[in-house]
Amino acid sequence: MIMAIAKEIENSSEKINDQIHTIYFGGGTPSLLSQEELRLLFATIHQNYEVCNEAEVTLEANPEDLSTENATGFLEAGINRLSIGIQTFENERLKWMNRAHDSTQSSTAVANAREAGFKNISLDLIYAVPEHGQQGWILDLEKTIALNPEHISLYGLTIEPETVFGKWERDQKLVEVPESDAADQYLQAIDLLKKSGFLHYEVSNFGKKGYHSRHNHSYWSGVPYLGFGPGAHSFDGKDQRRFNIRNNAKYIKGINENEAQYETESLSPTQRRNEQILTGLRTAKGIRISDFDYGRKDSFINDHHSFINEMQQKNLVTLDNGHLSLRSHGFLVADEIALRLFFPEETNIV
Repeated sequence: MIMAIAKEIENSSEKINDQIHTIYFGGGTPSLLSQEELRLLFATIHQNYEVCNEAEVTLEANPEDLSTENATGFLEAGINRLSIGIQTFENERLKWMNRAHDSTQSSTAVANAREAGFKNISLDLIYAVPEHGQQGWILDLEKTIALNPEHISLYGLTIEPETVFGKWERDQKLVEVPESDAADQYLQAIDLLKKSGFLHYEVSNFGKKGYHSRHNHSYWSGVPYLGFGPGAHSFDGKDQRRFNIRNNAKYIKGINENEAQYETESLSPTQRRNEQILTGLRTAKGIRISDFDYGRKDSFINDHHSFINEMQQKNLVTLDNGHLSLRSHGFLVADEIALRLFFPEETNIV
């Protein structure tokens, strides 16, 4: 697999001429990669692209993979940021989610990463976990904050139909957390993390000053990016997306036989603008209204005056200095608000 990914990097017809500022190893279990495999991928990237000296290089890691020796190897291989999937500190819930680690390993993983020399660590938590409860969630947050990470990401548990959780729900073996309880947990987290010095800079992400994820910021800002490996996505920064096939065997076969292992999608100008609304509203900064006027001064705000006024009265959005941004409660319905602001597909945008 690693050789196929390296070959895809070498053979990619889509090149980024500017310097590479972020590299992200994510999806699957990249913390199982050996130091030698990481060095091979880094060497291939550097041979084909210009990587800036201060690039942010993130590796997603499972706690059970982060011995001091492994963490040191990752650092020596070129990783300078770790994203560790803690998920929860309640051992019964970890077993329920089929995680291989326990709460002790989570704490030990962070300690090992610090001992190895990592100065930029992000921890992932999952909220709205059935039978975990509000108190269990608060304990998760407090224990996470006590580990003193630079960054924390929160994700609500989603029950997808074609998963084990989906089957359990159909068989009435699982009761999904009510939306109101999930919302309470999310808002509790915002309050507690802000009090602990974390800036809420995107729907799911909180960082100390100077430690916001540069990689994610580039994604939300529409910067071109290239993805390599099964299931990876790429974007040219304009109107073309590329999606690699997810099947490992078919991916490797396509690479080795120099056949296309991806599909492409062309975005219309309207789709592109709507994506900018969707991703922009996910950030604390929000969207700049004038970017969507298209030669008709104040047209966007006038077209949506009633809706924006309603959202302001409900304390969901803020309109300030030409920017529309979401408040804490607004983040709970970010996609719904964005959808109401979308341009119809027949809109003439150039």
